[in-house]
Parts: sequence; structure tokens; C-alpha cells
Amino acid sequence: MIVMLLSIVVVVIVSTVFESCVARKSEPITGETFVIPNEAVANGEKVFMVHCQKCHPAGEAGLGPAINSNPAPGFIKRFQVRHGLGVMPSFKRGEISEKDLHDIMAYLKAWKHYK
Repeated sequence: MIVMLLSIVVVVIVSTVFESCVARKSEPITGETFVIPNEAVANGEKVFMVHCQKCHPAGEAGLGPAINSNPAPGFIKRFQVRHGLGVMPSFKRGEISEKDLHDIMAYLKAWKHYK
């Protein structure tokens, strides 16, 4: 009986420790909210939500990898959007215009600096 009770206590303690060590994947706890600084960022957010949010929720890892922590320059990210890579589909100009693509990059940059 004592061994079973000790086993349960150890499992609870270990799971609590591991759970508390998990990296935060959502908005930081700062009390601040994301303020959209201009129209380009607002448009970028709308286009991102339509085409990108499903795989990169809030720029974090989901079905696709995290893009907020990706150090690649913007032109590389734009190239990847246009041509796809691995399982990521390509988005042609008919789906995401050149302006919209630059607006997505502005949104990601603003979101990254917010976080």
C-alpha cells in the first residue's frame, strides 16, 4: 500500500515538474495587447489568418514550423511562400498578391516584436 502511494506521489511530482518546463506557445503574460500600428499590418493580419494561420497559429509551430523564431530574411520567407517547401504549398500571385505578401511580412515582424 505504501509503495503504491509513493508511486502515485512520484508520478504527480514528476508530471508537474515536466509540465512547468514546457515553453510557452501563446501570447506572453504582459497585460499588453497587440496593437496594429498601420494599415499594411492590418491587411497582413487578415491575409495571414486566411492563408497561414491553419498551419502556423500566431506564427508558432502547428502543422508547420514556427515562423516567428525563424531567422531567415524576409525575401527567403517570401520565396518560400511563392514556391513552397516540403509539405508547405506554394501560393501564387492569384492567391496572395505581391502587396499582400509584403503586408504578411510586416504583420509577422510587428507580431514578433510584440512577443
